Amino acid sequence: MTSPKRILSTLGVYVILLAAAILTLGPFLLSVMTGLKSPAQFASEDSLALPRPFSLENFTTLLTGPGQFGSAILVTLAMTSVIVIFQLGFSVLAAYAFARIDFAGRRVLFWVYLAGLMVPNIVLVIPLYLMMVELGLRNTFWGLVLPFMFGSPYAIFLLREYFRGIPQDLVDAARIDGAGHWRTLVSIIVPLSKPILATLSLITIVSQWNSFLWPLVITTGPDWRVITVATATLQSQYNGNWTLVMAATTLALVPLVVLFLAFQKQVVRSITISGFK
Repeated sequence: MTSPKRILSTLGVYVILLAAAILTLGPFLLSVMTGLKSPAQFASEDSLALPRPFSLENFTTLLTGPGQFGSAILVTLAMTSVIVIFQLGFSVLAAYAFARIDFAGRRVLFWVYLAGLMVPNIVLVIPLYLMMVELGLRNTFWGLVLPFMFGSPYAIFLLREYFRGIPQDLVDAARIDGAGHWRTLVSIIVPLSKPILATLSLITIVSQWNSFLWPLVITTGPDWRVITVATATLQSQYNGNWTLVMAATTLALVPLVVLFLAFQKQVVRSITISGFK
């Protein structure tokens, strides 16, 4: 029989978890509810009141109006896709070299490169901006993606540690069969590394989809505006129309929510692996 003390302890845990869930999900639910209201209802009723009736006018205005919010979604999707593909590809190559290729100064070079994790991203904004200006890439798509395409210290560190955990016997067997480094990477290392690759893909997608500072600095005007900058612009352009701003916030959240629902196991694994490493 369960003791009263254990029951109270379990109940207290559930109360804390419920409160945490409300605090976490509350802003998102409020965003959706506000986006489905008309400006008149939002101005006249409590902010927690349910939409009556549910209206998609704000979403229609965003996607078909002159603000080019639909274009911002496409730019963000293209930017995220390019960065994920190239960053993962170059990170795999670098991590394999650090993990499986013996060359002079390998450990020193790895730790020097890894020191980039100690540098705050904000410190790199001005040097990167000056480089992009010199290359003529300001306010271009390649100016958005180029600084993030060639791997990242975080991804290379995780991949290197994962690659080093793959049994050496498998690599030796491939070498005996005549496989070189490229064949070993493609046929042995990458297929065995699907969990960590899925993890890094999800982390990169979320971080790039939510990227704000660099797109704000490197782009001007609506041509290459990403969804975070477009949402911030709406707050100044439609200062009193919070229903439109909340509809934009909801549209920005939908792809990430769908991604989470589709890859819940990988998301949990990403938290486990990144926390452990």
